[in-house]
Amino acid sequence: MRKMDYQNVKGTQDYLPDQEDAKRTIRRTLEDTFIAYGCRPLETPILNYTELMASKYAGGAEILQEMYRLTDRGERELALRYDLTIPFAKVVAMNPSLAMPFKRYEIGKVFRDGPIKAGRYREFTQCDVDIVGVESQAAEAELMMMALEAFQKLELPVEIQFNNRKLLYGLLQQFAVPEEKMNRVLLVLDKMEKVSIEAMMRELVELELAEKCLVDIRSFIESKAEWTIEYFTGLEQDNPELQQGLMELDELSSYLVRLGIADMCRFNPFLARGLEIYTGTIYEIFLEDGTIRSSIGSGGRYDNAIGGLLKSGQTFSTVGISFGLDVILYAFEQSGRVGKRATKDLYIIPVGTIPEAMKLAVRLRKAGRRVEVELSGKKVNKAMERANREQIPEVIVLGENELQNGFFDIKDMSSGATTRVKYPVRSLI
Repeated sequence: MRKMDYQNVKGTQDYLPDQEDAKRTIRRTLEDTFIAYGCRPLETPILNYTELMASKYAGGAEILQEMYRLTDRGERELALRYDLTIPFAKVVAMNPSLAMPFKRYEIGKVFRDGPIKAGRYREFTQCDVDIVGVESQAAEAELMMMALEAFQKLELPVEIQFNNRKLLYGLLQQFAVPEEKMNRVLLVLDKMEKVSIEAMMRELVELELAEKCLVDIRSFIESKAEWTIEYFTGLEQDNPELQQGLMELDELSSYLVRLGIADMCRFNPFLARGLEIYTGTIYEIFLEDGTIRSSIGSGGRYDNAIGGLLKSGQTFSTVGISFGLDVILYAFEQSGRVGKRATKDLYIIPVGTIPEAMKLAVRLRKAGRRVEVELSGKKVNKAMERANREQIPEVIVLGENELQNGFFDIKDMSSGATTRVKYPVRSLI
């Protein structure tokens, strides 16, 4: 008989208590921020029909290659969700009575059979907010402001890079990139922060672009120091895509300035985002200190997805943002912030008084304390060592003397000081 393999499936992992404590702190912080911005909770199925997840308005060819597919007993073609965006678009399409604008958040597991790297696995948790029914760039500005507030609460300084897909398409038109190759060119240019110009140009050459097109793209990349929104104004003549992209960028920038967050947001004209569903503003969130090179959050506007699922041709103004819970946890680990927080604030060490200690703990919990009773029979000195190791702030030693005399002492583990509390301890007997 073959011995069972106890290894985790590649790309998945267990989260031990210190990690899970940190994850839940991150999740609560994000969720509280989402609620403060008026977002309503939503939950969608992990299992979906393959047709939905592979639709024209879904994740694009690159992500579809990473989609987990399966069949049920009825031989229906199913897939695990690879993000929370398309399931959300499906909810809006199925529920036409939803009052607009509709703001929702969802936190849940998603699955991608893709490359594994630090903070990025094949089973991971996304935390998404989406807004349907707001045409103006105020929706994008609010989500960017919300993201900056959330990371401020998490004590992770970040920068948001932003761009507009219409500007990108307009630029590629200026460079005479063939329409059918635009998305592939965008995927190459999206690597600008990660690879050298030479590496990008080699990939562009493989796409068999015209020589003048390659020269123009390279020249533009090398002029990176000049990139501002104003820089593109002179290029917009007779190019509707470029004009519309610049108008939306101007509107967004005015919001960022008036909201006082422009210094934390940077225009990046070659930020592309891999998903083909994006139709306007796009953005990615990066740690300021660069300890993680990949983004820890991203999103953008995707006005055609819901109408595309309905096959109605109708446009639904939709913009969203997504935070990677696992990559944020990795940032916590890199900064030494995992395992530094006590999960209980009071530890009772019974000396022959376990039932009485358990009853005392119940009363203290009702008063709002987070209490653990030592149940394994540790000696007092060993239990004290544990309290120090786990950074538990306060300890009560409860023995027969305390029961008889009607008081107990609370010891502050940082200062060593004790506070005597009179209590009808006899009532615990």
